[in-house]
Amino acid sequence: MKSNPIEALLLVTIVGTFVYFFGFVPLFVKGLFVSGVGSTAAWAWQAWTGNQEHSRLVPFISLALVWYHRKEIQKAEKSGSNKGLLFVGIGIAFFLLGARCLQPRFALASVPFLIYGSALYLWGKQVARVVLFPCAFLIFMIPVAVIEQGTFQLQFIITGIVGFLSNLVGLKIEALGTTLTAADNSFNFAIAEGCSGIRSLFAMTMLTAIYVHLTQREILKKIVILAFSVVFAIAGNIGRIFTVILVAKFISPTLAAGIYHDYSGFVFFPIALLAMLLFSKLINLNLSQRKMPNDRSLRP
Repeated sequence: MKSNPIEALLLVTIVGTFVYFFGFVPLFVKGLFVSGVGSTAAWAWQAWTGNQEHSRLVPFISLALVWYHRKEIQKAEKSGSNKGLLFVGIGIAFFLLGARCLQPRFALASVPFLIYGSALYLWGKQVARVVLFPCAFLIFMIPVAVIEQGTFQLQFIITGIVGFLSNLVGLKIEALGTTLTAADNSFNFAIAEGCSGIRSLFAMTMLTAIYVHLTQREILKKIVILAFSVVFAIAGNIGRIFTVILVAKFISPTLAAGIYHDYSGFVFFPIALLAMLLFSKLINLNLSQRKMPNDRSLRP
């Protein structure tokens, strides 16, 4: 870039324009609990509060992935392509649509297109191919509160499975609706929306996306493992809630509903990650290599 000042100037212009429109132009109401109109970045920061706090890490993870692939980017042939302008145009259209309809999610959806299109335009398809996943990963920045409303069925599923497991090991627990009640009425827990796993589901999908990107080569395997991230999250959350029941039964219901519940996320992730690793191992089994060779030699 030192030998091409025009390219450097163009890159600085693109970055400056991007920062200005996303970081400083007031377009959207910040949120229910924050008055005033703010930029896309200000709105997103407020929207990420709650079940989608993980989204605040997404830009940094994306940058880390680009850094991880820095050697590939350095070795890639640099030859700008005008096809990148198509993706830039799509990104601009999304941003304008968001500004016109006052829908900040459309503005956030424009970010991957703008960055990918700029990389393709400046440096060509080889560089763009390397940064494709880091750009696509930015989709996790978009708040998806509607999913929380649509995942209420998880509350019933998890309640039923935890109740079944509890009775399977001899704990008398009645699962009714989204409530788990001890037979002796010593405790009563309701599986709320947050406990149903929407936060852990989002976090697990992010982790699974990173995992398949770094470890899997075949696109079909990537898709299958990523699709099962929902199952991994449910397994981890079932394990977490089941341990809450165990603590309530054998130690203290107050402890289980208080401190232990608040920090039980440390139980969720080992279970969910183990489920992901085992499933990945299973799907990558090469059964043909495990077949015993036919021994046709004569035996005495």
